[in-house]
Amino acid sequence: MIGTRGFPGVQGGVEMHSQHLYTTMSRNFDDITVRVYRRKPYLTEQSATTFPHIEYIDLPSTRIKGFEAMFHTLLCVLHIAVHRPAVVHVHNIGPGLFTPLLRLLGLKVVLTYHSPNYEHAKWGALARRILRLGEWLSLKCAHKVIFVNKFQQEKCGAIAMKKGVYIPNGIDPARPTATTSFLERHGIVAGNYVLAVGRITPEKGFEHLIAAAQQVDEVQQVVIAGASDHDNAYKERLQALDVNHKVVFTGFTAGDDLSQLYSHARVYALSSVNEGFPLVLLEAMSYGLPIVASDIPATHLVTLPHDSYFTAGDAQALATALQHALNAPAHEAIAYELSSYNWDNIAQSTLEVYQQVNQ
Repeated sequence: MIGTRGFPGVQGGVEMHSQHLYTTMSRNFDDITVRVYRRKPYLTEQSATTFPHIEYIDLPSTRIKGFEAMFHTLLCVLHIAVHRPAVVHVHNIGPGLFTPLLRLLGLKVVLTYHSPNYEHAKWGALARRILRLGEWLSLKCAHKVIFVNKFQQEKCGAIAMKKGVYIPNGIDPARPTATTSFLERHGIVAGNYVLAVGRITPEKGFEHLIAAAQQVDEVQQVVIAGASDHDNAYKERLQALDVNHKVVFTGFTAGDDLSQLYSHARVYALSSVNEGFPLVLLEAMSYGLPIVASDIPATHLVTLPHDSYFTAGDAQALATALQHALNAPAHEAIAYELSSYNWDNIAQSTLEVYQQVNQ
């Protein structure tokens, strides 16, 4: 597995997707060994956690935006050329630039297309062209392409429909907790805050959430659980927008601390302007939270009430949606339909893709 920063203890939706997928595989299929290539600069104390049938190859990388993924993936390919696996699973279209080289080495290649990264505001014109090239090469050269977003598969045309397969993101059962120690450390009032989770990057649209919160008296606190990707410029911009001091940034939050945030939130807000398949949305649904979400294709991969949606990038529309959600009578956890997002089934479907390319 190449193309991500690795797991566990590494922030990111794709990283969490990979952790859930491969740990489920390791638990369910004793005859498979997964080799995970990780980027050393992003590893944390938690990254030392081991799982059965999963081995880590930790290689050098950088934190230079636009360069780190390419540099690290090249090192991975050189290592793979010597230690030849049955299947190489590439995550994301940027690292997908190397699918032709993997094919030239005679390897079986599966790519998971998580999102059209070239649509993210953080990338400049050159980077976007490179990402588009990665998309084209990935679709052309990979033996199979897994799409977590069926709308993106349709958008990518005939090749994607022919060699692509839709396998959605998944979700583990929620772990509600009455504990509030993490909230107390951050001055967060249980049951009285709007929660958002994700990297502090422009495509998450947090500026619209913060701007909306300033307009709605019912919003007492907004908790944003996530850390900046490469620099703090965007976060500093967000802090400047919080003129009424409603926002709490908790940094990268996972495990029991994240469970506390989901367990005691009043509303979950997804303000993204671009997503592949937001795992955090499934997490919020698993905790039965009322949700307000940007009206983008990715949020229609799940079933939400019609009034959950607001126009993406429109702070006023988001303010109206928040006000409506917060004024609704308090009720028990919402029972969303999540049976399609079972990691055991997703791992089985992914294994079947591996078996197909090895026939």
